[in-house]
Amino acid sequence: MIVSHRSMLAGSDLILVLDKGTLIEHGTHQELLKAQGRYAELYGMQTAAYTSESLLTKARVSAGEPILSPTVTRQLIAHVADTGAAARRQHAVRMLRLLSEREREVAVAVGRGRSNAEISGELFMSIATVKAHISRILDKLAHDAGLTG
Repeated sequence: MIVSHRSMLAGSDLILVLDKGTLIEHGTHQELLKAQGRYAELYGMQTAAYTSESLLTKARVSAGEPILSPTVTRQLIAHVADTGAAARRQHAVRMLRLLSEREREVAVAVGRGRSNAEISGELFMSIATVKAHISRILDKLAHDAGLTG
């Protein structure tokens, strides 16, 4: 079944009603409502749902209950759901740019939980070189974060 936004239906030249891929009705909005078939049934159900929701909202407002519009609700949910991941990701990218390519490779390996010996084997460097890279990485990142004097 293909569903279109109901505000577009009344002005359509031709509406096709399909059920499991089979055309069961066709016509204009008015013709299909007058025929009282599946289209009219579905349209009526949707109208009833909008009416019920509208009445319920009006009753809540008149009772003094707070009501949020869908737009405000979406904005609120987006704000609450924002974990700050994007900002942390941007900060991590900025920090990684401080490092040389080789230091970044070592930092990524450390981030993946690799031991110094594993990093040494993967990146074809001595363990002492891995340790030196890690020291430089920590110095650069600590300095940029204002953790050094």
